[in-house]
Amino acid sequence: MRAANLARMQAERLNGGLTRYFTANCMHQKGGGACMVKSDAKGYHFDFLGGPPGWEVNGQRATVQTRILVNPAGTQVVTVEYNGAPR
Repeated sequence: MRAANLARMQAERLNGGLTRYFTANCMHQKGGGACMVKSDAKGYHFDFLGGPPGWEVNGQRATVQTRILVNPAGTQVVTVEYNGAPR
């Protein structure tokens, strides 16, 4: 749970804060839901979409895709592997 919160908050900071950016709903589910794509000895791997506030509810397309690795303890972002246009 802590790792997902850390990844979500990092993406929010990178993309202009909550007034400009909101992560996909999966990042608001326990443990990152389907956005947590892998958990291994390196840590927790998250891959998720985001966009302007309300993008998902309003049926808009995501404008950003983010891949983040959080350490195994869930206390630190190890790396932002990608933060850009959805691919």
